[in-house]
Amino acid sequence: MTKSADIGSKRLISLAPDAWVKWVTQSPNITARDILTSEFQWISREGDVIVKAYSPQIGEFLVLNEIQLRYNNRMPLRMRAYAALAEERYNLPVYPVLINILQPTPGVVIARGYESQVFGLRATQEYRVINLWEVDAQTVFQQQLTSLLPFVPVLRGGSEEAVVQQAVQLLRADEQLNELENLLAFFATFVLETRLVQQIMRWDMAVLRESPWYQEIWREGEQRGLQQGLQQGLQQGLQQGILSAIEFGLELKFGSEGLQLLPEISQISDVNVLKAIQERLKTANSLEEVRQIYRVSEI
Repeated sequence: MTKSADIGSKRLISLAPDAWVKWVTQSPNITARDILTSEFQWISREGDVIVKAYSPQIGEFLVLNEIQLRYNNRMPLRMRAYAALAEERYNLPVYPVLINILQPTPGVVIARGYESQVFGLRATQEYRVINLWEVDAQTVFQQQLTSLLPFVPVLRGGSEEAVVQQAVQLLRADEQLNELENLLAFFATFVLETRLVQQIMRWDMAVLRESPWYQEIWREGEQRGLQQGLQQGLQQGLQQGILSAIEFGLELKFGSEGLQLLPEISQISDVNVLKAIQERLKTANSLEEVRQIYRVSEI
């Protein structure tokens, strides 16, 4: 039986909390003291991690980390709410940080603060923004940022096979980090051919499916398909929307090789069969397993 793995945000930061708070604050004299709960009464997200830190200049304070797969325009208000809730709950000053993993769609502007005004009364919230695609991959190795090793492929200069290999070797050298290899493989598929990723590292989809990052990217694909379907309308729109989600899943799981099935699947008009294919893609280990779904329906 495959052992599940905790490869969420809290687990990643807990691997090297001192190095993490030094990196996000850009202050070498800061130390991490504890990782606190971020489950507030009104808001609870896996991506939020609060670290109690200490600085000789200001004493204890909180580093609030919001790790987002992709930026969306709700983040400024969310960062304001998280910072206020954390400060009220723990009665400590807050240093909020927004970490974006993947680049947003073209045209999306990443806000670096929140501001609103009502009858002359202003509300503002500043926070630091870190876009991982702007971070040099060598920084991870030089500063021993263990928490960022799984994200190396999407960092600047991290898409080179040799760089990914280096990250894999570091994960395999520590028994505590073995479980992160699947997360590294997942992000490697965004920049390398799936077949090459499988050659470089172990690939356990059963473990990876436990990751919140995997689940979120699937929700994103499904939502993208749904939006396209709504634009096109009713039955035809639903069919096209599911096909869009299937295309996204085929490319995610099997790379360009997976897209070779798309012409065959596009000929299917039965929405229930398309839904079955979309669902099976989440667990399929080969293209043949996907084919079996619509071949059986043709009998």
